[in-house]
Amino acid sequence: MNHQELAEAIFKASNLRGEFLLRSGQISNEYFDKYLFECQPAILKSIAEEMSKMVPSGTDVLAGLEMGGIPVGTMISHVTGIPSAFVRKQQKEYGTCKLVEGTEVQNKKVLVIEDVVTSGGQIIESVKQLRNLGAIITTVLCVIDRESGGKENLAQNELNLLPLFCMGELNALAANQPMQ
Repeated sequence: MNHQELAEAIFKASNLRGEFLLRSGQISNEYFDKYLFECQPAILKSIAEEMSKMVPSGTDVLAGLEMGGIPVGTMISHVTGIPSAFVRKQQKEYGTCKLVEGTEVQNKKVLVIEDVVTSGGQIIESVKQLRNLGAIITTVLCVIDRESGGKENLAQNELNLLPLFCMGELNALAANQPMQ
């Protein structure tokens, strides 16, 4: 799939209209249900292939955030060969009691992977926890930036957001093509 075809596929698979409460507390009349595109193998593979081109050189670990960043990060890991880690929203209270599963992040250059970014609140919380574990993080890669202040909020926390698509771009690309 090329970039245009991928935009159309994501839009068609996951764009919902209605009234939705976002994690940020905002109400939106448009929602991208990430699980609807992440569960489609052809779409997820194309996302990973496109996003793998955006991975900064020298990245040691791809850290997928719970829950939507995990399948995207895993697939990018498959495409690039860079090891991955799975980051929980909070530390597990049983078994190994870990916040991060998989690859060790201490003293490693970690690229955070997320699916959809609105305000960036959960990313900021997770990055603080990862940095406390010794991870070196400067960049966040996402599939969709909702263009709702996330990029700016992340910048205030010394994080650069690299989106595969911005919501305006997705809507514009999809609007130019007839939807089935």
